[in-house]
Amino acid sequence: MNEERKIAVEEVEAVTPPPKARVQDAAEEGASAPEPAERKRDYLDGFLAQKPEPAPAGEPGGDLYEAVVDALKEIYDPEIPVNIYDLGLVYGVDVTTDGHAVITMTLTTPHCPVAESMPGEVELRVGSVPGIGMAEVNLVWDPPWNPQLMSDEAKLELGML
Repeated sequence: MNEERKIAVEEVEAVTPPPKARVQDAAEEGASAPEPAERKRDYLDGFLAQKPEPAPAGEPGGDLYEAVVDALKEIYDPEIPVNIYDLGLVYGVDVTTDGHAVITMTLTTPHCPVAESMPGEVELRVGSVPGIGMAEVNLVWDPPWNPQLMSDEAKLELGML
């Protein structure tokens, strides 16, 4: 019942590659090449020719909005070596057309040692962005901060990814 199976092995020196088909070869063998078809209108031409509309300055992608986000990325939590934006403490950035910025943010805990000074620092930094006339910080506790709110960069920096 116990049959022993053997696999036959054949060694070869080289394998000749198969011939490659070429368009010129088909035309030489007497087959006439078809006339090139008329190119149909490319429907992507109009789409590709359009230039993207610039984002309004206060909207995500706009210059003023991005400048405010860059200012927030310069503020670091004193206990964690990650900026407050990547840490997930900033819940919202709203910039109006007249240069009024409203930052909605939280802290890691209500008993955070910088609970009194952090909103003032955020207001000062955002207010110093050229084009921002007034900055306002709304400190909220709902929803509470948790590590899942951190960006992938912050998680990588802290060894959590």
